[in-house]
Amino acid sequence: MKLKLALWVLWPSFLAAGLAEMALFAIIDPAELVVFGQHVAASREAIYSLGFFALWAICALSSALTLSLVPGKLFEDEQASEFD
Repeated sequence: MKLKLALWVLWPSFLAAGLAEMALFAIIDPAELVVFGQHVAASREAIYSLGFFALWAICALSSALTLSLVPGKLFEDEQASEFD
């Protein structure tokens, strides 16, 4: 059951992070990224990767929060049907 819950959180957040990264980097060029007045001295691929994992973490937190708000009765019904 814990694996199923992890997949319920990680898979939709992975898809959302992919879409968010496409939208974000369609607007922002990683080569022109400035942080605290300094240009970032990392390759485009590194910035894309860091951006994706940061967005994935944010989306995973959102999915986990949504899952935590689901009533416990739904999980009890799911567990009972697995043993039938």
